[in-house]
Amino acid sequence: MAGVPSFFEFGVADPERGRAFYGGLFGWTLEPGPSGRGFAIGTGGVPGGLHGGDAGASPYLFFRVDDLDAALARVRELGGSVEDPGEEDAGSAARFGRFALCRDNQGSAFGLHEPPSVG
Repeated sequence: MAGVPSFFEFGVADPERGRAFYGGLFGWTLEPGPSGRGFAIGTGGVPGGLHGGDAGASPYLFFRVDDLDAALARVRELGGSVEDPGEEDAGSAARFGRFALCRDNQGSAFGLHEPPSVG
């Protein structure tokens, strides 16, 4: 269903310390991600991720879309902006889907998530 929260992510300075903190606080399982730079978070609900090198970052909340490219075009049409995602990791995209960080027409940050194809 488009528009519902589908993924969240924490940015931290040190992923191992973040793993210990959030796993200890919430009882989440944090498994190494496919890129080796962070962890996939199992919550029993909305899935998440944790990545390093991003000290003091606010949590990222991603909303589901069926077609990321079309949704990004719509963000721009409505006066918002899209951050350059850099090079896409094929292994991560196959496992987790595609992501983009955006800002609305007033500068507030949010994310869009196109889940991986099933089948």
